[in-house]
Amino acid sequence: MKELTAIHRQIERERAKLNQMEQQYGLNHASVIRQSVKLDELINTYNRLDMSTKDRQ
Repeated sequence: MKELTAIHRQIERERAKLNQMEQQYGLNHASVIRQSVKLDELINTYNRLDMSTKDRQ
């Protein structure tokens, strides 16, 4: 559970960073796209862990 909480916090930080970058550079900037991919990977990691935790219950 601690791991899910830590990843959730990281997701929120990375999401805020993405929003800031999008305002600064626009949606199609390479840095914004990289940040979006990073956020997607974190969300996927969170979902995989969440599902595995539920499977064990």
